Amino acid sequence: MINDLRDWIEKTEEIGELKRVKKEVDWDQELTAIDYLVGKSPQAPSLLFEKIKGYPPGYRVLGNVPGPSINRVALTLGIPTVPSPILLIQEIRKRYKKRIPPVEIPKEKAVVNENVLLGKEVDVTKFPAPKTFPLDGGRYIGTADVIITRDPENGYLNLGTYRNMILDKDKIGFYVSPGKDALLHREKWWKRGKPCAVAAVYGMDPLLYAVGSQSFPKTISEYEYAGGIRGQGIDVFKGEVTDLLLPAHAEIILEGVSHPGKTMKEGPFAEFPGYYARPAEETPYIELKCIHHRNDPILTIAPMSDHNSGNAMMQCLMRSAKIWDDLEAIGVPGIKGVYSHPMAIFGLVVVSLEQLYPGHASQVAALAAQCTGGAYYTKWIIVVDEDVDPSDLSHVFWALSTRCNPVDDIDILRNTWSTYLDPTRNPPEERPYGSKALINACKEHKYLKTFSKTTRLKEDVYRKVCSRWKELELPGNPPEVNVFEEGSSV
Repeated sequence: MINDLRDWIEKTEEIGELKRVKKEVDWDQELTAIDYLVGKSPQAPSLLFEKIKGYPPGYRVLGNVPGPSINRVALTLGIPTVPSPILLIQEIRKRYKKRIPPVEIPKEKAVVNENVLLGKEVDVTKFPAPKTFPLDGGRYIGTADVIITRDPENGYLNLGTYRNMILDKDKIGFYVSPGKDALLHREKWWKRGKPCAVAAVYGMDPLLYAVGSQSFPKTISEYEYAGGIRGQGIDVFKGEVTDLLLPAHAEIILEGVSHPGKTMKEGPFAEFPGYYARPAEETPYIELKCIHHRNDPILTIAPMSDHNSGNAMMQCLMRSAKIWDDLEAIGVPGIKGVYSHPMAIFGLVVVSLEQLYPGHASQVAALAAQCTGGAYYTKWIIVVDEDVDPSDLSHVFWALSTRCNPVDDIDILRNTWSTYLDPTRNPPEERPYGSKALINACKEHKYLKTFSKTTRLKEDVYRKVCSRWKELELPGNPPEVNVFEEGSSV
């Protein structure tokens, strides 16, 4: 079982998906340029940078953590390797249904407490945080991270993923998009005239990163989802200077507070859409009070860049499962698959369904657009029939071209939940409000019985060809086909 990042690295190396970069690299753009360029490969490995210019031996950086690999996502979640994204999403859904609270252990047993620095010893520049792109406003230690805050009203602990720019040796940026839990918690504390306690975690078990990057109900902690996926509670300990529960097996944890009204200039940063969508601005920050770190700590990073974000595959598989679960919880029948496409980050979701009644496709599009898992940022929601694989864009485009009549089948939702990081909305103050296109790419329900027949294989012919694939010396493996001409099964 994987309990920490080092377990994950060992297992990733065993399956042949880890590359150790042993030569010295510069934290100033070179390291992340390597991560970016390697990440463009469809089979890009995780990269463990073992020697960083200007830093002691043993201080390492891990990039492309899940990357584009379904295998590494499955490994992170403790799921056996499966042959398709949709099958993996179905397995993730099963694990979402079980939630286990964290287990508090004595702080002496927390490996992250091998080094605890307080007062004048606090200096976040001791870690090899990279500068990613030339126009970035500084070095960002927080990209592949988990930020922990507590709701003052109900005690709910949120684990979210937000960026952290190094502003001073004891200060890091605390930018959070509108509507996100950490911002809501921060404002609740500030309205009470109190600072908001915050913990920033780097080099965590990638499972915590997986759940921290998702949208879950605002009354259930991501710790519980992680425990349910793992099958046992996550080990945590009480903070040294806050009352937050912190992951015991992390590599690095920074504890601090964010004071009302205190800001510093933060940014710009090349964010997940692949643009500098937000200029340098006065932004709340975290004043650091304590640093915990393991010996020879490993910093995790996820540079953001066009459609090549190193965490896109994991985020989108987790998100697909959440949207599918939300639709099921609402009581919508007939859902056959949901896929949030990694190349679009959060921007495009495709839902496959069996149409069971008039308006079914339109209902699914509207609900997928506004449910907990899908509401943030998503711009394009496409609904297709059950014979279309939502994870196969070529199949989806075929359905768009042959089953969607734009004048009748496209609707728009306005003033929806978006982000300041969306470059399409100008001036920038308009950006928290977005819009969504709902596209019905299904056969017309009223004409289902008479809609033009789709070309399909007979199942017995398909099985025969598959059985002879190697004999015929055909390349690779036969494509998976699940829909056949009716009445043709063997």
